[in-house]
Amino acid sequence: MKNTGGKNIASTVREVISPLAEEMGYYIWDIEFVKEGADKYLRITIDNEEGITIEDCEKFHRGIDPLLDEADPIAEAYILEVSSPGIERELKCDEHIFACVDWDVEAKLYAPKNGTKVFRGVLLGLDESLEAVILDVNGEQLALKKSEIAKLSTYFDFGSLK
Repeated sequence: MKNTGGKNIASTVREVISPLAEEMGYYIWDIEFVKEGADKYLRITIDNEEGITIEDCEKFHRGIDPLLDEADPIAEAYILEVSSPGIERELKCDEHIFACVDWDVEAKLYAPKNGTKVFRGVLLGLDESLEAVILDVNGEQLALKKSEIAKLSTYFDFGSLK
């Protein structure tokens, strides 16, 4: 394994694969290196304006395989997965929030606020300090501090397809 200079695996992998992602018309939504059971997984999530197909995932997987082999950022055996973020995606950083403005979202809080721990509404963005997520909940603006939010994800009402 090459020395990553103290960087974590996800950021090192991002540096290695981002040029190819750009060249192929994708952007990296997320990278995770996780252990599940006895196996370790390198999960790379890609997206673009038109959405991602299984063919896109396969093509990108084939493209990054030799790059990761050459860079060797992970010393142990792992399973490589490439996927799309899907219609219901977790919003983990400011970039994700900005990318999903005007989408329906669900915010799950660590502790109740106004008697509830779950809010659904339209994502309006972040406040000026970038410390609070602003939602339109039934026509009223609601600011939720990032530190209050356990999980923020897009929400799709599958019942609306009927």
